[in-house]
Amino acid sequence: MKKFLMLTNDDGIEAKGLRALETSLAGLGDIVVVAPATEQSASSHSLTIGNQIPAEKLDDRHYRVFGTPTDCVLLAVQGFLDRKPDFLISGINHGPNMGEDITYSGTVSAAIEGMILGIPSIAISSLQRSLNNADEISRLARVVVETVMREGLPKGCLLNVNIPDPKISPIRSVRITKLGSRAYENLLKREAGKGSMEYYTIGGDDPIWQKDAGTDIAAVRSGFVSVTPLHLDLTDHKSVVEMEKWRFRL
Repeated sequence: MKKFLMLTNDDGIEAKGLRALETSLAGLGDIVVVAPATEQSASSHSLTIGNQIPAEKLDDRHYRVFGTPTDCVLLAVQGFLDRKPDFLISGINHGPNMGEDITYSGTVSAAIEGMILGIPSIAISSLQRSLNNADEISRLARVVVETVMREGLPKGCLLNVNIPDPKISPIRSVRITKLGSRAYENLLKREAGKGSMEYYTIGGDDPIWQKDAGTDIAAVRSGFVSVTPLHLDLTDHKSVVEMEKWRFRL
């Protein structure tokens, strides 16, 4: 039986990156696309709780969900798909998801949901927001997906992939990385309203990238595709050892 691949994203079902990914992965197995009806960037791992979530079958291989990326994965896997996907690929995101970005990213969170549901999952993002070089970017995405299909993923592990802008410099190779750190400045824009009302827009300047060796950020700055293994355990194990010395006075 052919492998069954589910594609999703957070930029919406009409996004250029999703279409390029679907085209690039053709031939690797049976593909179904389940994506948000509208853009859901920075939706993180949010679920729509307590309200009905419309889901529309556009054709045999395409569904749009009026909800978040995590809604898409949950509804598809536990709702309307006839079989469980063998692999879940989220992307290609229009913009990077590195360092602290992953905590906000709907792209990464869709892959996290896939992992929670026991599906080997990959989140793929492009530093080139326009995806004008979509053919080359999606070709590199396929290389990563093919490798995962061949090698497998450890249980409880997902991959966060960031592809450099091929227009800036040639892609050199692939590096396995750790998360880096990016600091955003002037994140809020404030405007005065009537009376005591104020209005805020979250946007901000381009982030300041830390240059630590071995990180996702260092890799893409050097022209490498960054592949970062992630897992759900957010425990600070070093602090657990230190804090076991604490005495709580009840």
